[in-house]
Amino acid sequence: MSARVFTPNIRVEHVISFSDAVFAFAITLMALSIDIPDLPLNLSQSQLLDRLYGLYPQVEDYIISFAVVGIFWVSYHQVFNHIKGSHISMIYLNLLFLLLITLLSLTTLVINYASYQIPYITYCGVVIVTSSLLVVIWGYATKHHRLVNKNMHPLFIRGILYSLLSIPIIFGISIFLSFVDLDVAQYFWLGIIPLNILIRYKYKH
Repeated sequence: MSARVFTPNIRVEHVISFSDAVFAFAITLMALSIDIPDLPLNLSQSQLLDRLYGLYPQVEDYIISFAVVGIFWVSYHQVFNHIKGSHISMIYLNLLFLLLITLLSLTTLVINYASYQIPYITYCGVVIVTSSLLVVIWGYATKHHRLVNKNMHPLFIRGILYSLLSIPIIFGISIFLSFVDLDVAQYFWLGIIPLNILIRYKYKH
């Protein structure tokens, strides 16, 4: 009599709930990283403004971090809103994805050392690997294990795939642009928005 291999079956709604909690924790951790100075009460208005202006790099850091994590949160639900079942391999891929989400505090390197290329490439590398994991999860769910609705239109499946691929592609191109101009490379991230609008329009099935 052959022994049966036990594989835990975790409901997809539990996976999503846990992931949302990790996203919330990552954003909260970024907010707590802002070092609020101890302001004495006898400061003049100009001194107060100077102290508050000193927070600008940290606030900018938080806004960029929030925006990037927010893009990943939208992309994550774009994937898991259509996944109806779970598989243990997909669960482990999801855990690895969440681990990288918590590492996105590397944004600090981009802000504090904006004139240095190595921190920028490091951050982009983390984003590329993180977004690529979402691509792998979507491909796993739609091809290797049919964990989505079988009646889902092939163009819709392809549209989500292209939308997910837009993130690592944009950040990958920005790495090459960083060898020319770091400021241009960072602004190139904004290309994700019109590219996704175009993809959604073309694959709106």
